[in-house]
Amino acid sequence: MAKNNRGKRLYKIPSRGRGTCPLCEKTRIKLLYPYRTEANELLKVCKNCRQK
Repeated sequence: MAKNNRGKRLYKIPSRGRGTCPLCEKTRIKLLYPYRTEANELLKVCKNCRQK
């Protein structure tokens, strides 16, 4: 069966969840994962940086 709602939530996020990752500086990458810095600041990072 087809998955009709796959990725539908991304269309509601500005620029479809893409941007520049604040940790690795990659551009045009999906920023979907929360990351808490040492200063207790919450950032959205890419999939590769989510466990750093």
